[in-house]
Amino acid sequence: MLAGPRGACAVGADLARARVLVRLGLILLTVGLAFLPQATARDAPLQNLSIDTRPIANFRIGSSEKRFGPLEFIGGLEMVSRGRDFGALSSFRFLTSDGQFIGVADTGFWFFGRISHDEDGRPSGVADFKMSPILDGVGNTGEKWTTDAEAIAVRGDLVAVGFERRHRIAEFRLEPNQMGAPTGNRDFLVPARELRTNRGFETIAFAPEDSPLAGALVAVAERSIDEKGDVFAAVLDGPLKGIFTVARRDEFDITDGAFLPDGDLLLLERSFSMSSGVAMRLRRITAETIRPDGVADGPVLFAADMSYQIDNMEALDVWQRPDGATMVSLMSDDNHSILQRNLYLEFRLVEE
Repeated sequence: MLAGPRGACAVGADLARARVLVRLGLILLTVGLAFLPQATARDAPLQNLSIDTRPIANFRIGSSEKRFGPLEFIGGLEMVSRGRDFGALSSFRFLTSDGQFIGVADTGFWFFGRISHDEDGRPSGVADFKMSPILDGVGNTGEKWTTDAEAIAVRGDLVAVGFERRHRIAEFRLEPNQMGAPTGNRDFLVPARELRTNRGFETIAFAPEDSPLAGALVAVAERSIDEKGDVFAAVLDGPLKGIFTVARRDEFDITDGAFLPDGDLLLLERSFSMSSGVAMRLRRITAETIRPDGVADGPVLFAADMSYQIDNMEALDVWQRPDGATMVSLMSDDNHSILQRNLYLEFRLVEE
């Protein structure tokens, strides 16, 4: 029983502050870990991993609200596994409307799986999860320097992957049980000298076929900026092929993105400060602003800080539910730290 003048509310506030301090500490640790050697893919066959999950019912800690700007929170999962290679999830794409996905980890792995849902449509688990090493051009696994995969895009049986440090956009054939060596590399148009070592392409996405970009592949850097402070990006093919930039605002960096059905580009962004810790936001880049030599921009849909169920949010995809709803899903990268979490969060876009 609680005693004294502080009462339950004050103790609850103390617990909330303690959670924030702990999570701030883990982010600080992550910043330090970024400069240490990290695990990389090993010569290993396809691994089938068991993923245990804990449901996340509320996005904002201590609140049951479901609407966050134009997004409705459906549910989420905290994912854990005994597999030593599980984690570092950087980018993913759904392959089917029943939840099957493919992704890349920045430690040099492919990952595959399926998000299952309960009878109320909430995410309930991760099934059929497997990982395999990403191979280089001659069929070998590599080091962190060569296998730092940060972005993925899929169209049919073509898989494009964006790598930083040794910057490139490589193409692979989609073969979930036997991902082979790349079939070639794309010209990413942006001068290589403009790409920062650890701030290269974090987003690659195919535009809708019926959009002004006519299905083109678009690449956006994390924080490789021009003389005006805007982020380098490029339309890699199609009628609007060319380099453009994305307006950078409020010290947020781009970590992933995907196109909405109307041709707008939804970007996931992340920031960190010593005073407030980690934050994330979603920004909708209007299709009309994605033009060669232009500066693409658009409104922030919503932002979340450490009072929400977030971590190091790295991955985003947009997909269509069988009932036609437009869904937005996010994943976090735990950096293989026991103090961080691998999260899956699912929202429905509410067009009003």
